[in-house]
Amino acid sequence: MPGLFTAIALFIKELTLLVSYVKNNAFPQPLAEDDEAKHLRLMAEGNAHSRNLLIEHNLRLVAHIVKMMYTQNKVRLKMEQLLFLKGN
Repeated sequence: MPGLFTAIALFIKELTLLVSYVKNNAFPQPLAEDDEAKHLRLMAEGNAHSRNLLIEHNLRLVAHIVKMMYTQNKVRLKMEQLLFLKGN
């Protein structure tokens, strides 16, 4: 059970970091191709700093995907609500 609580705490910490980036619109710029390749290689070798750097520099992409998914789900939810109201 302690592992579950640790996983939840880590998820909340990472989610908080993402939210702060989104609210402040302070995403780091994407890495150059050669830098990204270097850090991918280092991450594969177990380098935690390179892993974190890749995550941070890809937050812009993650936020874009989340925003796109949120918008699509919001539209779908509104359509479902309208269909439900029409049926009554």
